[in-house]
Amino acid sequence: LVWQFSIGLVGQIAFFGRFAVQWIVSEKKKKSVFPMAFWYLSLFGGAVVLTYGCLVRDPIIILGQSFGMLVYFRNITFRKREAASEMDGAA
Repeated sequence: LVWQFSIGLVGQIAFFGRFAVQWIVSEKKKKSVFPMAFWYLSLFGGAVVLTYGCLVRDPIIILGQSFGMLVYFRNITFRKREAASEMDGAA
């Protein structure tokens, strides 16, 4: 049970980390910003919490994190496309 708790805790720390990163970057830029680190921490945290949900067989966590993982992955895909498009436009 300690290792299951540890997995869940790591996931929650990653989720907190994403908000801390978003807050720090937004404060520096004086506007709301969602840096790529936010989305990567979301994906990592979601994967870890999903793993925890599977280990403890909690359907609410599994359902919620499964949907969240799709959203995080999609946002990373959008951002990578935007960056590639900007690079093509600059060339």
